Amino acid sequence: MAGTLPATGAPAAAAADPQRLTVDLSASEGPVLRGANGALYGLSDDGVPSDAALAPLKITSISQKPEGGAQHPNGDALTVSKSFFRNGGGEINVMMQDIYAKWPYEDLGIDDYLPKVDRIAEEIAADPNSDRFVYIPFNEPDQIWYKLDVADQAQYEKNRDRFFRDWKTVYQRIRAIDPDARIAGPNEASYHTRLLKDFLAFAQREDVLPQIMTWHELGSGSLRDFQGHYDDYRSLERQLGIAPLKINIDEYANRRDLSVPGQLVQWVSMFERNKVYANQAYWDAAGNLDGNVVRSNIPNGGWWFFRWYAGLTGDTVKVTPPRANTIDTLQGLASLDTSRRQAQVLLGGSAGDTDVVVREIPRSLFGRTVTATVAEAAWSGYEGQHATPRVLARTKVRVADDGTVTVPLRGLHRMSAYRIVLTPGGSGTPTAPAVPWTASHEAEDAAITDGKVYTQGTVSNANGYAASGTKDVGSLNQAGSRVDFTVTVPEDGRYDLAILYGNQSGAPATQKLSVDGGDPVTVTYPSTENWTYRAKKDVRLELSAGSHTLTLAKGAAEVTLDRIDLTARSAAPAASYEATLADISGRPSYDYSSSAGVGTGALVLGPGDKAVFDVYAPRDGYYRVVPRASAPVRLALHGQTVTAVPGRPLKLYLVAGNNRIETTAKHSAVRSLDVSGDGSSDGALSYGAAAATLTGGAKLVDSAHASTGSYIGQLGNSGDSTAEFTVDAPTAGRYVLVVHYAHNDRRDNGHAYNTDIMSRTADITVGTGAPRKVTFKNTWSWDDYWTVGVPVDLRKGPNKVTFANATAWAPNIDRIELGRVLG
Repeated sequence: MAGTLPATGAPAAAAADPQRLTVDLSASEGPVLRGANGALYGLSDDGVPSDAALAPLKITSISQKPEGGAQHPNGDALTVSKSFFRNGGGEINVMMQDIYAKWPYEDLGIDDYLPKVDRIAEEIAADPNSDRFVYIPFNEPDQIWYKLDVADQAQYEKNRDRFFRDWKTVYQRIRAIDPDARIAGPNEASYHTRLLKDFLAFAQREDVLPQIMTWHELGSGSLRDFQGHYDDYRSLERQLGIAPLKINIDEYANRRDLSVPGQLVQWVSMFERNKVYANQAYWDAAGNLDGNVVRSNIPNGGWWFFRWYAGLTGDTVKVTPPRANTIDTLQGLASLDTSRRQAQVLLGGSAGDTDVVVREIPRSLFGRTVTATVAEAAWSGYEGQHATPRVLARTKVRVADDGTVTVPLRGLHRMSAYRIVLTPGGSGTPTAPAVPWTASHEAEDAAITDGKVYTQGTVSNANGYAASGTKDVGSLNQAGSRVDFTVTVPEDGRYDLAILYGNQSGAPATQKLSVDGGDPVTVTYPSTENWTYRAKKDVRLELSAGSHTLTLAKGAAEVTLDRIDLTARSAAPAASYEATLADISGRPSYDYSSSAGVGTGALVLGPGDKAVFDVYAPRDGYYRVVPRASAPVRLALHGQTVTAVPGRPLKLYLVAGNNRIETTAKHSAVRSLDVSGDGSSDGALSYGAAAATLTGGAKLVDSAHASTGSYIGQLGNSGDSTAEFTVDAPTAGRYVLVVHYAHNDRRDNGHAYNTDIMSRTADITVGTGAPRKVTFKNTWSWDDYWTVGVPVDLRKGPNKVTFANATAWAPNIDRIELGRVLG
């Protein structure tokens, strides 16, 4: 009927009526805040995560330790502020008690703490960006030091009065050093109305009110209870005549939520609806935005969800879910930008079928038809790479007479998030997306030999790690251990097999993969943080139509299996990046006169305008990049700018993970940037460890895991220890230097749940240029090699590329590659 799109997603079996999520575009909640995208210890070092992983997310707040704090080996606030601020970050909460080494913090009394407070305040006050830091004097005082959560009222009052005295003392101490300081608190581990009522009255009376109110929401019950906590807190303010304070829920979510788009949308929607800031909790390792960045630069499903969240513009509008404030149910948030003439809906958290009903679509903005674009961000594990979210549907539909459009979504996955974009329909017809056949198979449902099914990440065990279907198969450590999956594919051809796994063996582990009992091939799995910290391995298969048995049998070491995904592959991976959904600067205009192509109209760039596309590459190498535009555009990548003619492909070198491509033009209507390819190495230069000239203590070390049988070890920790490669460039210009490296530096701080990995750095010098310090994240083992890409300028002919670190160890180096940006 009019106003209803064809159903999208997998065919639905006979089931109950679809759930209904309603969006009212006429009911504004105020400007999009994007406050719920923060992270505790989300950054570990300058460069971890990478600039290209940070900038697109428009992060409003992060929480880190004071400079030199003993709680963790990295994540110092002033150190990471460099990369955070240069990538558009908002403010940094400084967890002042993380100056202490022990957890819970050693209670040495206020007299021990005050000199530490002085030093922290002096360092922050002296920083040129001091106004962008927030002091958090106490962390979880309801449990640590003060025991403010005791049931006995007399004991509570005694503990409370001690805390209030110390709060006033520390507050005034900070202000004496930094008069303009913003101070946050009381920062309870959970919400306590008794404490907050007393605290607000005391702080108001003594003139020590925090500028930002903070507490933590760290249980699955928060998805049910937060709205009540928020409403109660605001009522306390009103009772005392306190103007509404900014709120930051500076720790939220559990392990089972982090990295999972369908879980994250539930948390983010309730925080955004109430216009509060919120930072994800730090349960594991620093430097990966709390489980949303793979390695340093690679998106997973959670990253793409937050990229969508960062792309909301205008005002948020009212969303009515099937069941409000209910754990693990369908939830969503939505926005309307009247200047861009776009509406967006983000939803997820429930399996099955859903009708998304968008009401009050203004005809003055959208006209009589709209194009609806539906995409899915799936769960790919904490360390599983996720390509650009797959577009499931592009459909133009007439808006019903009552201003309503219904978007039917069928066969939703509980762990996925979905985005619906509505734009004016205009003339023409959008190109239907090519959605490949795909099927998923849970390991626990397969035939298991010498293995065990484990339950993970449930509501009752919220700090268990997420697992597909809440189960995985482990203990595959016997000689006969194997898992046999029965799969059925629709036609002869190539298929991509994605294996969700865990490997904590401390080195690459293997399994033997066979099809229908045929000759096995070895599948090698890189290390992961632990056996439940899920990653994803991609393998390519040739299969005939019909049923097959895919067997994964024990190889070297032990691997845990969660799920396999089998997807038909007809061509090289490809994605179209819509221009009207790109980040912009300047004042480009939006042209929706035609919905041809990607269906979302065109972004009209003129002098001073810029669009930035976030382009995913599965590996380092060359890709085919084609602008769909009305006139030539200029593309800037890795510090080089090239002219691109509409419809004519360019061969560009992309690094594994996210690549930010800036687009400018004198005047051009840009519909999309189309990118395809597998990452060809044709034309790139490659030099193994043995090609380097080594000095000082640096030496060549034999290794079965290195690509050419050896790596450069013992590099650095002395001004004399260097590795120098001579690279022969066929032409002068801008190249990407890709360093294949490994290291596994750690410092155990005695935490029950944090894995305190450390980064290494190397000073890289090209020719006679100045050295550039590059950060290399821990690779989980000494035998797993990751890559970091560094733009460099080479002259034609021989060039010296030197690695050094005079003061600390550099990473082990397996090999280097160099690809000219414009191939």
